[in-house]
Amino acid sequence: MYAEIVQVVPNPDHTVTVFFADGKIVRYDAAHLLKLEVFKPLKDIDFFINRCTIINNTLSWDVTGNRDNTKSLDIDPLMLYSLPDISTKTA
Repeated sequence: MYAEIVQVVPNPDHTVTVFFADGKIVRYDAAHLLKLEVFKPLKDIDFFINRCTIINNTLSWDVTGNRDNTKSLDIDPLMLYSLPDISTKTA
């Protein structure tokens, strides 16, 4: 079981800050995805930022702009939840 994703905040360095309902916060680095053909749209930083959303309780990029989960690029929510919690780190 994993917590519900309540907010995603894309960053201009191709990372996304993911907030979970239980208070956990993780930062997902999507830069490695840019090498894969299926994730090619993410290279455009405007697309990366403006299409980043939550679809089916996970970090997704809404490719068509109509929230069609069959045409979105998404990341496994269990993998996201397994990332280290950054909410307690200090600057």
